[in-house]
Amino acid sequence: MTGRAAISTSTDDGSLLLASDAVGGLLVAAVSHAGGTLVTWTLDHIDTNPGHSTTATYSAVVDWPYGRRDELLGVSARVDGVTTSDERAEIFGDGDREVAVWLYPNDPDLPGLARAAYPESMAALLNEYRVTGVPIVPSDLDLEMIGYRPRRRAVLRASVAHPPQSFYVKVLRERLFRDVSARHRLLLDVGVPAPQIAAATPDFLLVLRQLPGRPLATAVFDDVSPCTAEQLVELLDSFPASVAALERRPPWSDAVAHYAEMVAASLPAVERRMRWLTGEIEAGLRGIPAGDEPTHGDFHEGQIHVARGRICGVLDVDTIGPGRRADDLACLVAHLSTIQHMTPRQAERVHALIREWVPVFDHRVDPVELRLRAAAVIISLATGPYRGQEPEWELETQRMVDSAEALVRQVR
Repeated sequence: MTGRAAISTSTDDGSLLLASDAVGGLLVAAVSHAGGTLVTWTLDHIDTNPGHSTTATYSAVVDWPYGRRDELLGVSARVDGVTTSDERAEIFGDGDREVAVWLYPNDPDLPGLARAAYPESMAALLNEYRVTGVPIVPSDLDLEMIGYRPRRRAVLRASVAHPPQSFYVKVLRERLFRDVSARHRLLLDVGVPAPQIAAATPDFLLVLRQLPGRPLATAVFDDVSPCTAEQLVELLDSFPASVAALERRPPWSDAVAHYAEMVAASLPAVERRMRWLTGEIEAGLRGIPAGDEPTHGDFHEGQIHVARGRICGVLDVDTIGPGRRADDLACLVAHLSTIQHMTPRQAERVHALIREWVPVFDHRVDPVELRLRAAAVIISLATGPYRGQEPEWELETQRMVDSAEALVRQVR
């Protein structure tokens, strides 16, 4: 899809363009250039780095010469023009701005996605690396997209019918692939229950074996405690000292102003509150050293597996590195505090766990720091409803801002 289409530039970072009806002409031109006719489209996901760039995806219905299909179109716009990786997509512009456009699964930063997205190619991959133990055919394989952040990462679940087993396929960018593989092996070598690597491919796919147990994200609704707060702290404390020698990943709180700006840009009604929250969090954390404890980096209920009241696995160890224990515990508190679409009974159960676990965390880390860092994580999560174009994203965003403010007001 190379070509030129006239488009307007509403803002430098492209956020207004890609979130408005004005992008329709670009999508029509891109699909037409590829040989199709765009029937309908809706915004599916939008990710903005204010003042720098925006990437959006659109659910579309397209008439092709071979028939009508549901498609996913991606578009990226940048202040500084197209990048080298943008050139792997198709470039459209009008002399004022150039944007990159692609058709899923041909994500320009995730070369392995085109193979991971189809049963035929994934079955061949699993056979090539002898992952399943016996040869399989595409009809034995069911693929489910677990998460997709355009141009960043994707995770798919590959379920095999015979013999019954499941794997998770991490689709990674080239510059992250080697480090992510090494981090898994670093933890596995000392007995931390991270997923076993079943295959690592030249197109940056990491195939991981399924962990035992079930996610804490579902177990938090059980009538009995899925694990103890002490076990959660012990899991983090079991990370080897060598983790602290890895490249440092800034904690979520370091970027609170950035995320607050994103929230305010999507929901101007909370702009004043976001400024106040940012000021209070930054002032309260000022002067606290970065820390050199081994940390997970994105520790929440979706990353932990439990069975029979014990922790039996930890996922997404891509972000392990040096930091402060409060960073990890605050991340968990923030995620638990912002679970969406719960029934009253589920909400009561989760709130009971928070009341049970937080006092234990308060003994391990500074209580003020814990709450301020948790509030910062919540602000980062508050960008999610708009990015994902959830049906009631304004209300969900407001609720998250309320949760962040409640934590800050406990200590400021």
